[in-house]
Amino acid sequence: MIVNRAALDGLFRNLRAEFNSAYSEAAVTWMVIATLVQSSTGREDYRWFSRFPQMRKWVGERAVKSLAAFGYNVPNEPFEATIAVDRDDLEDDILGIYQAQARMAGISAKLWPDELVYGAVNNSFDADKGKCHDGKAFFADDHPLTEGAAFSNKLQKALKADSLANAQASFGKARTMLETMKDEEGRPMGTTADVLLVPPALRDTASILLNSDRLGGEDPNPYKGAAELAVSPRLSSATAWFLLHTSGPLKPFIFQQRKAPELVSQMDPQMHERAFMRKEYLFGADSRGAAAYALPQCAVGSDGTK
Repeated sequence: MIVNRAALDGLFRNLRAEFNSAYSEAAVTWMVIATLVQSSTGREDYRWFSRFPQMRKWVGERAVKSLAAFGYNVPNEPFEATIAVDRDDLEDDILGIYQAQARMAGISAKLWPDELVYGAVNNSFDADKGKCHDGKAFFADDHPLTEGAAFSNKLQKALKADSLANAQASFGKARTMLETMKDEEGRPMGTTADVLLVPPALRDTASILLNSDRLGGEDPNPYKGAAELAVSPRLSSATAWFLLHTSGPLKPFIFQQRKAPELVSQMDPQMHERAFMRKEYLFGADSRGAAAYALPQCAVGSDGTK
């Protein structure tokens, strides 16, 4: 093959087709637990999470909600995946390996939000890496409310389904906590438990809880059909589990997208320094975004250590 602009254009079209095909076919699950927020700047400030206005009887002047003092700014980070095509391979029409690389780049680009969102889940107990809008770890015992009040959305109970008593102490307790969450003014949030997120190690236990008629062989199971089961191998802990409210305007986690993945190229075969010095032509996907935490009242998490 003669390496010229037409040849590089054709190669780019081929690689882009492979990239787009793999991108469209790859399966992701982040949208089960996270809300997409389209970002238009370098960062987003989510302090407004702490000031959702509620209808109240109008007596006197309007009650204006002010922003929380803690600044919850989430910067958009850049990500990339690059393919370097050797000029000799292009001249010799040895392109199969690059088509495979383009497909892998497409899959990686599609899975990029999964990595960010489940990375946030994995950090959600950490007081430094997992901070939400109130300055606490997303799962914490002391989320502040107004007038010195606080609430907890954190447990340590292991998820169990071997008896009704153990199921009540784990799943049942989490469901009660989630469904009795209150806003900053002490009013019920109206949250409901609809997704149970677990790692593969807890799949069987969670499946028994949500699908079996009985627990431990004898006890009737009041939790059958209580939530949808979500299993992710991206969860780093084999014991942690999460009960989520995902049917509201905001899911517990956020995927913040500034720029969607797109395959681009550097095409000049004569002038580009890399093409001249290293006989390589570059094609790659780049994107910008981040993961963040929404309202802690929309989730209960247990590290499963007890």
